[in-house]
Amino acid sequence: CIRDRYQRRVHGDVDARGRPVKGRGGASTDKPKERYRGKGGQFESVKQDKGAHGDPAKSIEGWIVFVNNVHEEAQEDDIHDLFAEFGEIKNLHLNLDRRTCFAKGYVLVEFNTYKEAKRAIEEMNGSVFMDQKINVDWAFVKSAADSPATAGIRGAGRQPARGAAPTQKRPKY
Repeated sequence: CIRDRYQRRVHGDVDARGRPVKGRGGASTDKPKERYRGKGGQFESVKQDKGAHGDPAKSIEGWIVFVNNVHEEAQEDDIHDLFAEFGEIKNLHLNLDRRTCFAKGYVLVEFNTYKEAKRAIEEMNGSVFMDQKINVDWAFVKSAADSPATAGIRGAGRQPARGAAPTQKRPKY
């Protein structure tokens, strides 16, 4: 229809009713890869040492420790004081529930060095904090997909999350 061609020429994309479509994703291009021209489609990655499956993986800036089963009334200062004895804490992230403003039960603590983080895990895992036994472990571990033996194999190294129940196959009906 002539009106549709005019609308596209003047306004760009239009919806089924002929109204112009604005905003992100509204403009159609004949070349979808134009979006990634230049460095737009290149993403950074962290260089990893060739370690074994299950070894800790370094984040971009440091070594991150995951602490769970944290008491809901714990504050950032309490966690900081608890883990500061193991070394300099670069970053500490305590998520709060928006509705209640209590801690959600887990904390991410980032240390500068591997030794500091490993010592914190060894000494704090299973300890009692605010009348609750806390679990401390590495936040990121290398998967089998990172190893050279499984490189290029789709789906290799996929494992269930830590603490997840073993998966069961559904019966066929």
